[in-house]
Amino acid sequence: MSLEKAVEKSYPLFTGVFSCLLMTADKIVAIRDRHGVRPLSIGTLEDGSTVFSSETCGLNIIGAKWKRDVLPGEMVSVDHHGLESQQLVSGKEMIDVFEFVYFSRPDSNIAGKNVNQVRKNLGRQLAHEVSVKADLVIPIPDSAIPAAIGFSEISKIPFDMGIIKNRYIHRTFIRPAQNIREGDIKIKLNPLSSIISGKKIALMDDSIVRGTTSREIVSLLRQAGATEVHFLVSSPPVKYPDFYGIDTPRQDQLIAAVKNIKETKEYIRADSLNYLSYKGMLKAVGLPENHLCTSCFSGQYPISIGSRLNDIKII
Repeated sequence: MSLEKAVEKSYPLFTGVFSCLLMTADKIVAIRDRHGVRPLSIGTLEDGSTVFSSETCGLNIIGAKWKRDVLPGEMVSVDHHGLESQQLVSGKEMIDVFEFVYFSRPDSNIAGKNVNQVRKNLGRQLAHEVSVKADLVIPIPDSAIPAAIGFSEISKIPFDMGIIKNRYIHRTFIRPAQNIREGDIKIKLNPLSSIISGKKIALMDDSIVRGTTSREIVSLLRQAGATEVHFLVSSPPVKYPDFYGIDTPRQDQLIAAVKNIKETKEYIRADSLNYLSYKGMLKAVGLPENHLCTSCFSGQYPISIGSRLNDIKII
């Protein structure tokens, strides 16, 4: 049996979200789930060879040109004869909106949109929705940098890099224990007192998950001399877990699921807290809502999560 035939027979048994490559000694097969929740792109090298990447930035690094994306529900096979395509099931793309908010690198393109530009748009849209009195807009690096720049452009509040990131530490929100996460934050981020001291700070982040990181960073800024810290979030409140391949907490560990905005502001010890609206996020991304998976914000899961649905309370 050929690899393609094996995949075709097996595909109906696959559940959940997937973006996969399967290989033999002389063939590569790429598949996506029927909604294409995670990206997967096809590129070509100068010699005509075909390559695949989960982000378009990976193509750039090796000098490949983007050709197209693997379509939702499609199987693409490549061998020495060339590229062949077969639509295994009818598909409708619903890319995870959190790819734009946080997961993907800013130099990637998804569904025809540049991630860096979308993140700037998120910050611009937030500036249209809220007003804060601050001396500086400072991002929590790295993913919030474009949003902070966009917010600064519209609000006319100067932008500065008041927090320096240690490049040799992992993401903290997926660490298993709170005491480990808190220790990581102090190693990972270092505020610049020369920029922050005596200033009212508009602090931008891409999201708040548990609230642990946010609370610690607000504390770091106050220790560095900030007179006020106004927390800005370039996405809506994260109220639901992500069951599609990302290790996020249970719903009862998501701060927006158990606390309202006022309670969250008090927990993180900020002077104010403002999230981007759900409609504002959709406007900034520039794709129709029915082309996006917004599960962590809306609780709507386009691909069945099975018995885990019993763990979800719609808020």
